[in-house]
Amino acid sequence: MQPRIENLPEKKLIGQHLCMSFLNNRTKELWQNFMPRRDEIKNNIGTDRYSAEVYPPQFFTNYDPANEFEKWAAIEVTDITNIPVGMKSLIFPKGLYAVFVHKGPASEGAKTYSYIFTSWLPQSSEYLLDNRPHFAVMGERYKPNEAESKEEIWIPVKLKTNE
Repeated sequence: MQPRIENLPEKKLIGQHLCMSFLNNRTKELWQNFMPRRDEIKNNIGTDRYSAEVYPPQFFTNYDPANEFEKWAAIEVTDITNIPVGMKSLIFPKGLYAVFVHKGPASEGAKTYSYIFTSWLPQSSEYLLDNRPHFAVMGERYKPNEAESKEEIWIPVKLKTNE
């Protein structure tokens, strides 16, 4: 599974977030709270949903599944001037991303992430993990419980020559 490399322009999102760890995964709770309220966001761009993770610096260097990070449920917007009560803005800074397509049900997503972090990234001769938000784009072809489901997983990278 080879990714495509994208140079992402800055993106603005509005949504909700929770602190969690891989051991205390609150993703279902997050999306159950966000989905009924997503129509309150009026300046959205398209229909894609974004599941984002904002990891603290050194999260992967000193990896421990109990370490906490921010998990977001959000949608892209034109601007962040009109944020519904109880929601916040998130900005993805511009930069390079390795984009992987996960095919299959969401319950099998761990296999794709395992490949990215234990095979592709350590073996890459060009790229290192960068400290920017990670995210998945869940578009029209995202059907969380179906074998035909597809979502894009965006991993922030930088060129090794930029160390």
